Amino acid sequence: MDLYARLGVKRGASEAEIKKAYRSLAKQLHPDANKDNPKAAERFSQVTAAYDLLSDKDKRARYDRGEIDEEGNPKMPFGGGFGGGRATGGRGAADGFPGGFPGAEAENVDLSDLFEGIFGRSGGPGTRQGNGGFGGFGRRAPPQKGADVAYRLTVPFTDAATLTPQRITLRDGKAIDLKLPAGLEDGTKIRLAGRGEEGPGGRGDAIITLTLEPHRSFTRDGDAIRLTLPVTLKEAVLGAKVKVPTPDGPVMLTVPKGSTSGKVLRIKGRGFPGKKGERGDQLVTLSVDLPSGDAALERFVADWTGGGNPRAHLGV
Repeated sequence: MDLYARLGVKRGASEAEIKKAYRSLAKQLHPDANKDNPKAAERFSQVTAAYDLLSDKDKRARYDRGEIDEEGNPKMPFGGGFGGGRATGGRGAADGFPGGFPGAEAENVDLSDLFEGIFGRSGGPGTRQGNGGFGGFGRRAPPQKGADVAYRLTVPFTDAATLTPQRITLRDGKAIDLKLPAGLEDGTKIRLAGRGEEGPGGRGDAIITLTLEPHRSFTRDGDAIRLTLPVTLKEAVLGAKVKVPTPDGPVMLTVPKGSTSGKVLRIKGRGFPGKKGERGDQLVTLSVDLPSGDAALERFVADWTGGGNPRAHLGV
C-alpha cells in the first residue's frame, strides 16, 4: 500500500500533518492496547514503517520520485521484465526495454554480465557463463530474508539516565526487556537480529527507534542534567543541607553560606551515561525564593543598609 495511504494523508501533506496522523494511528493500534488483535499489531508495524520513511526528508523525496519502494529499497532501473513482461520500475519501454527481468531484484542483478552476454563477449576467454546463456546472468539469487519491522519506544527521562531496561511487546506478541545503550539520544536506533518477519532466507530484524520523554524538572545538556532548585532566603544566607531530586533518587546537597540566585552546584555522576559508559554530572542552579507579604522580612529589610550596589559591574 502507498505510504501516504497507510497514514491516511494526501501525498503533499506537511511534516506536521504526517506526524499528527501517525501519532493518532499509533495510539489506536499499539500492541499493548490490542493484545487480542494481531491485525492491529500488523497495521501498527505498517504505519510505523511508513512514518519512519516519510519523516526522513531525503527518503521521502526519493520515494516521491519513484526511486525507492515502500520498504526503502531501490527500484530496478529497467522495470520488471525482459521481453513481454509488465514494466514495474521507474524506466520502461521508453528506454528501449519493453518489459523487465522477471524474478530478479535490483540489488542482485549483475548488469555487467548482462551487457557482456548481449554485446559479443560470450564464449571468449574470461567470459563468465551461467545457466541462462547471458554470461552469468542466469545464476539464481540467494533466498531473501524477511522484512525488517520498525518500532518506536518512548523512554522516560529518568530511565534513560539510569539505563533502566524497557519492556516492549513485539509484533509476534512476545514481550521483552530491552537493554538501553550508553550514549543514547533522542532518535537512537536499536536492532534486534531475527525478530522481524519470516522469509525464505530467515527472519528479518526488529529496528526500535527511541524517543526520550521530557521531564517536568530536569533538562538535558549533553551528558549533564540541569535542575533549578528553589531555596529559602535563610538557607541561602546562612547555608543549609537540602534534599535534591536526581534520576537515581533524592540526595542531600550542601548550600554554601551566602549563596545567591544563579549559583551552580555540581552533583557528580548523576547525569546521562556517555558512549564510553561514564556518567555525566547533575548541575543544580539555585534560585532564592522570597515570600510575599512577610511582615517580619519587610521590617528587617526596611532598616537594613547593607548589600552595596550589585549592579556596579554593569556601570550603573
